[in-house]
Amino acid sequence: MFERVMGLNVIDEQGYKKYREGMVPILHSYGADFGYDFIVSEVLKSKTTKRINRVFTIDFPSKKVMESFFNDSKYLEVKKKYLDHSIDEKTIISMHEKNT
Repeated sequence: MFERVMGLNVIDEQGYKKYREGMVPILHSYGADFGYDFIVSEVLKSKTTKRINRVFTIDFPSKKVMESFFNDSKYLEVKKKYLDHSIDEKTIISMHEKNT
């Protein structure tokens, strides 16, 4: 299993909700799913100056599957339509092999 930990700064909740609704079926088709999902009200310590108000994990069967998902044309279409204007900052907190 391969886990990706992300931090976002969501500026359009409705657009972000539509993004999630559109991308989750594609995510599931790759055998992947969200593990944790938090709305963050205060960041106490960070290694970046980027703002973060949403933190989540996505579990993929492998790193190769993750890369395929993020390059999928259907995913890229949903991302362009909903995500790109719904967030203003994105931070990859961690990507690592995960013991199940």
